[in-house]
Amino acid sequence: MTEALRGHLAMLCFSGLIAGSFALGSMAAPHVAPTALNAVRFVLASVLVGAVALGTTGISRGALAAPWRYLLMGACMGIYFVLMFEGLKTAPPVSASAVFTLTPVISGLFGYVLLRQVTTRRMALALAVGAAGALWVIFRADMQALLAFQVGRGEAIYFVGCVAHAFYTPLVRRLNRGEPPVVFSFGAMAGAALLIALAGWGDIRATDWTSLPAIVWITIAYTAVFATAATFVLLQYASLRLPSAKVMAYTYLTPSWVICWQAALGHGLPRGLLLVGVGLTVLALLMLLKDEH
Repeated sequence: MTEALRGHLAMLCFSGLIAGSFALGSMAAPHVAPTALNAVRFVLASVLVGAVALGTTGISRGALAAPWRYLLMGACMGIYFVLMFEGLKTAPPVSASAVFTLTPVISGLFGYVLLRQVTTRRMALALAVGAAGALWVIFRADMQALLAFQVGRGEAIYFVGCVAHAFYTPLVRRLNRGEPPVVFSFGAMAGAALLIALAGWGDIRATDWTSLPAIVWITIAYTAVFATAATFVLLQYASLRLPSAKVMAYTYLTPSWVICWQAALGHGLPRGLLLVGVGLTVLALLMLLKDEH
């Protein structure tokens, strides 16, 4: 398996794991402040990934050079996750995942600015096919729902977070100085944990942690282990092997994954027509698998 294919496999796993944040996050968001929840999840994730880094590659002195890099990357991901949970207070999970599909185009723009990565015609076509499939899934194969689309407050808040997420992807390749993905991920997560804790210290102190419902702790555990620690490493790994637009193209699978999560949590199964949209997103990904050269 080539390094590029490994990057694609990493992003396939990434899209499935990140989708769980939408389904669980929408259930936990009303019960706890976004900064308090994310501060705890990032501290836990940092400890987990830090332990893995020490036990595998180790953390060299060179990896600790220029710590501002980790603060910058941590700020991007901290903004994304805090605004995601703030947006999920009012935005339905599938609607929020629709906003998430805007990140490939934005990431492609940032990729050009930071890395001079150019999106080829075939890649642009693949992104367009994926976007069409995602929209078909997002609006549940209902053209009237698509035409009547209105952006709510939650979606608008989350969009700002998605811009930060899109900026993070090319930033990884720009700032990486040869550090292993797990070490680089640890630095970024530690930076995010520090910044979120400082920004949300008041919310952390005001939260009655002993009276929170079980769904909050389930969400914290899931997001810390799977939607933070695992996806950070997967995203770092893929970003070092694929162009930014290709990495973020996997966000087109997120609405499909979210629907699967919603069904698993007892919110019903989608109509058969939605398989058309799923098929288009798969087609887009197959187009992206082909080597540009």
